[in-house]
Order: sequence, then structure tokens, then C-alpha cells
Amino acid sequence: MSKTLLVCDCLGSQSVDPAALEAATGKTCGRCYSSLCTDQIDIAAQAIAQGDVMIACQQEAHRFVALAEDLDVKAPAFVDIRDRAGWTDDAANVTPKMAALIAEAALTPPTQKAFDVVSEGTCLIIGATDVALAAAEKLSEALTITVLLAPGTDIVPNQNYDTVVGNLHQANGTLGRFEVRINAFQQSVTGGRGTPAMTPARDGAVSECDIILDLTGGVPLFPAPDKRDGYVRADPKSPVAVADAIFAASQLVGTFEKPFYVRLETSLCAHSRAEKPACSNCLNMCPTGAIASAGEHVSIDPTICAGCGACSAVCPSGAISYDAPSGDFTFRRINTLASSYRAAGGKDAALLVHDEHGAEMISLAARYGRGLPAHVIPLQVDALAGFGHAEMVGALASGFARVDVLLAPKTERDALVPQADLANAISPDKVALLDIADPDALSDHLFAQTKTPAIATPILPLGSRRQVARLSAKALNPDVTTLPLPENAPYGAVIVDTDACTLCLACASLCPSGALGDNVDLPQLRFQEDACLQCGLCANVCPEKAITLQPQFDLTDAALSQTVLNEEEPFACIECGSLFGVKSTVERITEKLANNHAMFSSPDAIKMIQMCDNCRINAQYHSENNPFAAGERPRPRTTDDYLSKRKDH
Repeated sequence: MSKTLLVCDCLGSQSVDPAALEAATGKTCGRCYSSLCTDQIDIAAQAIAQGDVMIACQQEAHRFVALAEDLDVKAPAFVDIRDRAGWTDDAANVTPKMAALIAEAALTPPTQKAFDVVSEGTCLIIGATDVALAAAEKLSEALTITVLLAPGTDIVPNQNYDTVVGNLHQANGTLGRFEVRINAFQQSVTGGRGTPAMTPARDGAVSECDIILDLTGGVPLFPAPDKRDGYVRADPKSPVAVADAIFAASQLVGTFEKPFYVRLETSLCAHSRAEKPACSNCLNMCPTGAIASAGEHVSIDPTICAGCGACSAVCPSGAISYDAPSGDFTFRRINTLASSYRAAGGKDAALLVHDEHGAEMISLAARYGRGLPAHVIPLQVDALAGFGHAEMVGALASGFARVDVLLAPKTERDALVPQADLANAISPDKVALLDIADPDALSDHLFAQTKTPAIATPILPLGSRRQVARLSAKALNPDVTTLPLPENAPYGAVIVDTDACTLCLACASLCPSGALGDNVDLPQLRFQEDACLQCGLCANVCPEKAITLQPQFDLTDAALSQTVLNEEEPFACIECGSLFGVKSTVERITEKLANNHAMFSSPDAIKMIQMCDNCRINAQYHSENNPFAAGERPRPRTTDDYLSKRKDH
């Protein structure tokens, strides 16, 4: 952790109190400088050489990194307090906000897990003849090109690239591992005079490539095409767009590092059991198609995953968790911002969650407009869609008065809207999604907001996302026992129609989270609400359709223990008296089968229904029609028996 903090007022354009920051952050500040990146760069060089320094300037970070390289020392840490705090029309008391941003920047992020993606530069170009061949000519020096033209197109041989004809039927994969299937495929025959001869057309030709340049202008080959690595697409009618696409494709050669965005724990997945469907939230939400059904759980292709985080936000069990960085680190950042702001004397802070697009808006609003209010603390995340209801209510319970999420043009709104609705059901009117594209409008909206009080006793958000959500809900609603939640919420109760339930316990045997259980000694259906995912599997497998789901949040301790949803008297074996089965079920079966089925036409057969397993087997063994009887055992054959039949003996 950096011990020294260099602060700069950027030529006097912001108000910084180094003494107050030193007291609030515990870092040595000394004085406030005015031009660390120019006239006073020797001071920065001296501090960098000594090490353990954080510089409160993000704009000129590249300059200080280069300086550290020249000095052959470790680069300093950086924090932006100018655009996010100092440049504002609300500059009366920005010290608590600056202290919070500095404390959050001092956190050490976890090591990022990643893997290598290798592209050797094999590129398939599809599109109309003129634009596709022109692109191939420009890319032929950088990539190994194959152009796919429409059937019937005359091919002109070219030494710089290959040309084939056919219809692209299917494509899958990603950068470095695309697979394409082509129908009516033909390629030229080498040799001969005049127009090259073509091979016979055939369907189902399969090939592989590293890059696909799509200049057709038609329907994209993949869902969320802008998120598919290696798939470059442009409108063929726009020369500028085509030129940009050609340049982008030329850069996709080499070895690239891609993060493992999410982590999957298959044992927690509630996708299905016994071929009965349950939760498909992630499948429905994934924009790229990286998630697929794999039996009782899902699978995630990390090469296709674009890291939007929507799957982790909607996963009810925590089987999928965002890992770039982890959810634990996000909660640490939130708590650090809230607690540091309070420790520095701030009150009723609001959290503004944004991504890289939002950071640019904040920077523009600060430089040319009103900036952010002093109580609005920005938190930049890589995946907005991964900031779900648990993070939202966790921020409120950590001490933020409200949470605003600034949407970007490509944010997965389908994932965030229900998450915000769920958060507002837990803490009404405290979470909002801001769909604002203008920096000045953003500032005006935030300045116009009415400040609301934060929670009086903040909590420390620890544990899984479900645990944080529960702790936060209890802290935000201290006098409430049960909160009604919107449909499809991942928390709730199971309602059993006891008149219809036969206690077959199919629901308990398949419940993926163990929320439903049985009693080994008595016919009981037991339930622990805290563990229920509301996945619907129990309702799907119930043969009597006796189960319905009720989304709610039981905030009492009763939700943490098992309760009995249905129970009946067991049946006593008519022979030994041991208890087995359900009395009403045995009696109903006896009534239906007695004298109504050929196998139960005798009193002895009827009695077997009313016996336990051991007594039933014993009765069958000693009955006249013993199913276990095998007749008299045949005499073993000996050598004499075999020899007696030989003619030479």
C-alpha cells in the first residue's frame, strides 16, 4: 500500500486540502502542488524513486509511468480526484469524497485469471464481389485470405489470395477457432487455359479460419456480433466503415490474452434434474450464446464469453459468479468507499455506478460542465450488467443513501432492469437506472436529486451474493418480517396444497439446493426458505401439481431452519407393526386394487399391500404361488454321464 500521496491542484483549477486528506487517509501528503507533470516533475521523480507513492492524477499517468521506466523503478499508483471530485460546482467540502476515492484506489485487486488465444491470421472474407475482392487485395500482405463469393460468380485467379464460391450455411466459434460450413461449395481447378474450371458443387463443406470479415451488409452471423472476438463486420455501402473493418481485421494476428470472466460451479447449478427443466436464467440472458445446456447443469465457453456479467447477476444459486474481478472484491470496494467517506466526515453519499463509457461522460461533465455533486461517489466497473440486486442493496446497507447505475449504449438492459426492480422491492425508491447520454444532462440530474438519509447502522457486506442480499434486506428493513418480491425473484416460499399432495417426495429428492427435504422416520415434507432458489423444479416434477411458488423475503430466523409443509400418519405393517409409507396412500391403493385387479383378487394378495418390505417378501416366499420358487434342483452331470453317451465306451 502506498504511504505517500502526491496531490496537485492542476494549475489551481481545483481545491485540495492536503492536511485534511492526510488526516483522512493516513497517507503523507505534505503540500499541494500545481504542475507535477511539467514544472514540478522533478518532485514527482524524487517521490517515485523513493517508492510507495500514489499520485492523484490520472490524466498524465502515462508520463509518470515513463518517468518510472527511466528511473528503473516500479511505477506509482494513481487515483483521479480531479475529474471525479475536484472539478465540480459543489466544491464546498469535497475532502470526504476525495478520501473515499483514494482509499478505494489503494485496494489491491485480485490476480486476473486469463488464457491465450492464438490467431495465425487465416481470414475468410464474405460479401459482394467488388468490395470483397478489394478488401482481400488490401489485406493479402497481412493475412492469409480466402474470399467466398456467391455461386455462379466467375473466378479470376489471384496469387495473393484464394477465391471460392458457395453459400455460407453456418458459422460458429471465435477468434482463432472459427468453423464454417458451406453449401454449393466450388473451388477452381489449377491449370488450363481461359476461365478456370470449377470442381463439382457439394454441400456441407467444412473449413476453419481465425478471422471472419463480413462485408455482406446482411444479418450478422452471430448474436451480439460486436461482442464476438474475431468477427469483423461493416456496411459495404460505407467506405469509411469498410476501411475501419479492414484495419481491425489486420490487427487480429498473434497471441492475445483473454480473461476468464466468470467462474462456474456445476454442483450448485439448478438447471435441471432427472431431465426436468428448472432454472434457465443464464441461458435466456447470455447475449453471445456462450452458455449451453449440459445435462443437469450448464456449460460456459470462455472463448465466446464477452464478460458482460449478466449471467452472474441472474444466477439464483451462485453457481455462476463474475471473476474479473470477483464479487468479493466489488463488495470490498463498495464498503471502502462508504466507510472512508463517513470516516472523513461525509454524510448520505450516493453511489454512481458506471463503466468506461460513463467515465468519459463524467470527465466531460467535469471539464466543461458542473461535474458531480460532492456527495455522489463514482464507482467504475467493467461489467455493468453484472452489478445485480445483491450489489445494489449491499451498497445501500453499507451506508450509501441511494444507488444510480449509469447505462451505456451497449449495456444489457434486459439484465439490469429486473435486478433494479428487485433491489427497489427490498429498499423502495433507492435504486435507479440512468439512461442519460449527455454529460451536462447527467450533472443536472444528479444536482437536482433530493438527498435522502443513509442507513443509520451500516453493515459489512460479507459472504455470497445471496448472503449479502439477506443481510442487507434485514438491515434496510429492521421492522419487517416478510417482504413481497416481484415475480421470478430468487427468494421465496414453496406453497403446498396438502389436500393434493401424496407425500411422494419427488420434489425433495430432486431439489437442487436442498431447500426441500424429508424425514427418514416419518412421512414429512420439510422446507428451509433461506435455501430456496425459486427455480420451479419442484413444481415441474410434482405429479399432483400441488406446488406453487411465492416470491418473498422472510427476514426472520425461521427462514434459516426447516419447517414442515406437509405430514401424515404412517401406515403400520399388519404383520410386524413397523411403520412405513403414508397411511392414506396405502389405504387408497388398497381400495382401488381390491377385487379390481387380477393380481389382487384374493385376500392374501390384498394383505401384501399392507405389509412392509420384509414381511411382504416373507409372505410371498411362503405363499402357494411363490414367485421365488425354482422347482427341484437338477442332478449335477458328472464325467460318467458324459462318457456313458460316447459310442467308444
